[in-house]
Amino acid sequence: MVALSFLIWLPLLLGVCSWFSEKKFSGSGNWITLFSLFALLIFSIYLGSQGTSSLSWEWFARFNIHFALLFDGLALLLVTLTIALAILAVLVSWKDIEQHRGFFHFNLMFSVAGIIGVFLAADLFLFFLFWEVMLLPMTALILIWGHENRRYAALKFFIFTQVSSLLMLIAIIALALFHQAQTGELSFNLAELQQLAIPENMQFWLMLGFFIAFAVKSPMEPFHSWLPDAHTQAPTAGSVLLAGILLKTGAYGLIRIVLPLFPSATMEFAPIAVSLGVVSIIYGALMAYSQTDFKRLVAFSSISHMGFVLLALFSWHEVALQGAILTIVAHGISSAALFSMAGLIQHRIHSRELGKMGGMWASAPKMATVTLIFVMAGIGMPGMANFNG
Repeated sequence: MVALSFLIWLPLLLGVCSWFSEKKFSGSGNWITLFSLFALLIFSIYLGSQGTSSLSWEWFARFNIHFALLFDGLALLLVTLTIALAILAVLVSWKDIEQHRGFFHFNLMFSVAGIIGVFLAADLFLFFLFWEVMLLPMTALILIWGHENRRYAALKFFIFTQVSSLLMLIAIIALALFHQAQTGELSFNLAELQQLAIPENMQFWLMLGFFIAFAVKSPMEPFHSWLPDAHTQAPTAGSVLLAGILLKTGAYGLIRIVLPLFPSATMEFAPIAVSLGVVSIIYGALMAYSQTDFKRLVAFSSISHMGFVLLALFSWHEVALQGAILTIVAHGISSAALFSMAGLIQHRIHSRELGKMGGMWASAPKMATVTLIFVMAGIGMPGMANFNG
């Protein structure tokens, strides 16, 4: 289904259009990006209504690498979440971005294309390519439009992600070579690699390469230290994308790659993973409790939420997997909304310090009400999707 590839190419092309349009007509980039994302959202829902679809083109024939995409129910859920939160990111940065506005929209759409590519990739080499693609524009968003310590935060984010990605690349190449040893040909196709009979000792080390990369991106204790700095220093739109979508790519990798490819190793590793999940839950909550910066508070609470997801995935129960997916979506919405409110409040009072936000209920009742609603969602109040997850 050729139209499936448009979900990746269209954001790139429309991002370029926004960039060049902004140079000639100030403010046009906002509208082009916004309408483009709305059109992309409708298009993705339409494709999802057609049922599961796939696409596979021969890419590097010598290494049997294919441009292979798969669009199923899980991908539909996360792709629509990505586009919806990208729309929110555009809206909250409408007046916030004043310099290099066209280039900002290009990087925003570039990030969206990379993240959608991660959710659609059915070839591990292609998955790794998109994993790297989404890193570059996100680093640029922090580095160029971030706050006072943006260089430190961007460099830390880049190094953490890049080093862990190298481990994943080694595991991908090892898997392809093992497929060649068993069948006589290289393969990076996820469905074909699932048919391999991998020895348990080899499964463990391969699984660990993927797990560390996904644990860094999720992030889990002790791989989390890049997150508070990146969230705090990123512009509001960058924080929305980081918390709402980018963290979910790690959990998605565990669901799509680690659990199906290495069942024996993941069951053996489950006690360690569950322990890391529990530590992340407690540590994230305690650190969030001690924060006075609104954005750092939400950032540490995200570590706690993603700890619940890790705990669920390695419990090996169907209902826990369903709860993990619900939590991924619910946390994506609530955390993105909280970072949006943090950005709006900072724009209004020029501070992220909670001690300076007193009296908001009287001076800004609508803003205070919306913030309170999403705070209740974030802490898992009964009746909210986070609680159900």
